[in-house]
Amino acid sequence: MTDKKLKVGIAGYGIVGKKRKAIIDLHPSMKTVAACDQLFKNGEEKEGLKCFSNYEGLLKEDLDVLFVCITNDMAAEITTAGLKKGLHVFCEKPPGRNIEDIAGVIRCSKQNPQLKLKYGFNHRYHDSVREALQIIQSKELGEVINLRGVYGKSKILTFGSEWRTQRQISGGGILLDQGIHMVDMMRLFAGDFSEVHSFLSNSYWNHDVEDNAYALMRTKTGVVAMLHSSATQWRHRFNLEIALTKGLIVLSGILSGTKSYGAETITVAYASEDDRGDPLEKTVRYNVDNSWRDEINEFAANILEDKPIVNGSAIEALKTMEMVYKIYCADPEWKKKYNLQCEIPKDIL
Repeated sequence: MTDKKLKVGIAGYGIVGKKRKAIIDLHPSMKTVAACDQLFKNGEEKEGLKCFSNYEGLLKEDLDVLFVCITNDMAAEITTAGLKKGLHVFCEKPPGRNIEDIAGVIRCSKQNPQLKLKYGFNHRYHDSVREALQIIQSKELGEVINLRGVYGKSKILTFGSEWRTQRQISGGGILLDQGIHMVDMMRLFAGDFSEVHSFLSNSYWNHDVEDNAYALMRTKTGVVAMLHSSATQWRHRFNLEIALTKGLIVLSGILSGTKSYGAETITVAYASEDDRGDPLEKTVRYNVDNSWRDEINEFAANILEDKPIVNGSAIEALKTMEMVYKIYCADPEWKKKYNLQCEIPKDIL
C-alpha cells in the first residue's frame, strides 16, 4: 500500500454517479476531482468537482481512475477511451449493449495489461450473497442441484430514465438492466450454463425491449436453473432458492436505495432423513448495506496493491453478458426479430 491519493473522474453524474462519489471520497486513498454529464457546462464547478459536458473534456484532466456511470450505448466507448488514456477503469453493469461492445473493450484491455478494469456487479458484495457463496464453497450442504430465481419490478422506466426503453441506447430491457445481476449470481453459484431455453416478451409495456424474460438453463454437470426477470412484478421482488444435496439456501429481499425489495435475508435449511419435509432452518436478516463501500475498497486495493480483479473482471463480465445473450437468442422469434448476434468473437476466446 502506498500513500498515493488516487484522483478519480466520473463519467455520468446521475443517481449512480453521485452514489459512487459519496463512497469514493470516504476512502483514504481516493478523491473525486472531476465529472462529466450532459447537464453540465464546461468549466463550471459543482460539489467541489471540475465539470464537463462530455467525456473528452473530462479525460484531459489529470486523473488516475475513471468511473463510468453512463448510458449503455456510451459505456464501452468511454471505458475504452479511459484505458487508452492510461487510466484504471470501473464501469457499471451492463458492460455495454451487446457482446461486441465488451469484446472491443477486452481487445483494448489486453493491450494495457498494467491497468485495472472492473465491472460493477454490485450484488456479489451483498452480505447475504457472500454468505451463500461461502456455504456453497465449504460443501457443508453438499453439491448444488438446482436454482430458482425471480427478480422483478413494476416497470422499466425509473427515475425518468426513458433511455432504458430505447433499444438503440440500452441494448435490451429488464433482463439486461436488472436480470443480469441474477444471471451473474447463478453463474457464481453453479458455473457456466451450456444449454438454454427461453421465452421473451414485450407484450405488456409494448416498448422496443423485453418486459419479461423466462429462462431454463443447464450446466454440463447437470445443474438446472430457472430464471424469471420481470418488469410486470408490481410488488418489487428478489428471491433466489438454491437446492443442494444436504439442504437449501434461500436469498430473499435485497437492500437497495428504494428499500422496495424488502428485508435482505438468508435462510438456510438443513435436510435430514427424518425431517418429513420440515427441516431445521435458520434465518439471518441484514440491516446495513455495505456492498458499495466494499466493492470500491476492493477496487482501490486492486490498484494500490496490484492485485488481480476477481469479482467483476472483464472476462467474468463477458461470460455473464454471453449468458444474457444466450437467453435472448434461445427464443428464435426474439433472435430473428432483433437480428441478434450471440457468439463471442473468436479473437476474444
